[in-house]
Amino acid sequence: MKVYIETYGCTANKSDASLIKGILKENNYEIVDEIKYADTLILLTCTVIDTTEQRMLSRIKVLKNTGKKIIVGGCMASIQSEKVKSIAPNVKLLPPQYSYQILDVLDNEKTNFRVENKTQFPKFYENIFAPISIAEGCDFSCSYCITTKARGKLKSYPIEEIIKDICSAIKQGCKEIQLTSQDTSSYGLDNGHNLGELLENIGITNGQFRVRVGMMNPYTCLKNINSIINGFKIPKIYKFLHLPVQSGDNVILGKMNRKYNVEDFLKIIKKFRRNFPDITISTDVIVGFPTEADYQFNQTVGLLKKVKPDITNITRYSARPYTKAKSLNGRIDTSISKKRSKYLTELCRKISKQNNLKHIGKIYDVLVTEKGKNDTFVGRSENYKPVVFKEKVEIGDIKKVEIKKAAETFLFGSII
Repeated sequence: MKVYIETYGCTANKSDASLIKGILKENNYEIVDEIKYADTLILLTCTVIDTTEQRMLSRIKVLKNTGKKIIVGGCMASIQSEKVKSIAPNVKLLPPQYSYQILDVLDNEKTNFRVENKTQFPKFYENIFAPISIAEGCDFSCSYCITTKARGKLKSYPIEEIIKDICSAIKQGCKEIQLTSQDTSSYGLDNGHNLGELLENIGITNGQFRVRVGMMNPYTCLKNINSIINGFKIPKIYKFLHLPVQSGDNVILGKMNRKYNVEDFLKIIKKFRRNFPDITISTDVIVGFPTEADYQFNQTVGLLKKVKPDITNITRYSARPYTKAKSLNGRIDTSISKKRSKYLTELCRKISKQNNLKHIGKIYDVLVTEKGKNDTFVGRSENYKPVVFKEKVEIGDIKKVEIKKAAETFLFGSII
């Protein structure tokens, strides 16, 4: 049987796609790149905001019209199955917690789902990137988040099984390991371990590779910050911190049920920068959260000006089903949210450019990850900065590169 897979959304979905491909290939299924060649179509969905949900529903309609067998996975399969079925009644559903049961869903009319570790199943990677799931689910309930409802409670995978997954990826030629979960700093809160311990074990794993640690909630990061920082000192770990703040106002953070305050966020940033002066900081901000007044938005503006993150992912608040924030009064007018989003976008572009200019003249060991535009190559420095250069190299090489120029989103250099 020939199978076509389409994946949207977060790195966790990409990790699930690798798992599904690994299981299918081990069982002699053929993965094809075009719908027209496939017998079965698999769509891994995202529903983090309303516009993404609408895009997924439109895509399901398109796939339905092919007349082929369809399996819908990802978060919509778990939390919005009725909506999916209303558009395509005959699709089969594969909730993200049970991606490893792809064969059961393919072969049976009805599937009895069972809980197992995703780390116990084969994975298949098509390039040098390996998204590795270290945990499933989340024990927190941010008032705006539908993903927790979709993926369930925290289940951290054993360290030895994660290491086995990483070793398998390295044998397949992967060079960048992307550790993923809903909150990587929650890792181990349910089994007595922690993220720092995991990183130390990864650090002694043989092979030439680098590791990107995924998003951390400031609340859980602060719990084990010393251990996590020690883990980050390992050379194989990218000096890259994705720490969403979401708002610069403590009252709004309380309504979001984030369980930390602005001062906690600043404490973490300060400690990481003290240990890693060139670290790349990425954060997320939600604008237009219910009741967000102008002065509260300005608190966020002030925080971003103070912290000067390299990357800021800005999202306009989108009410999601089954979340507490959906029933909050004080909805912000769309025009106001758009105006705030536009202002922050321009501000953060300037901050990113200013930050990148500071890297001119520095020399980095760059992992070559892909081909770029106009006969260039793109790689990642030790602090995960994208670096573009023209010299001919092999994907997976590590080259010393001197930074010559800087743009908003990347650096430009030459191999020395």
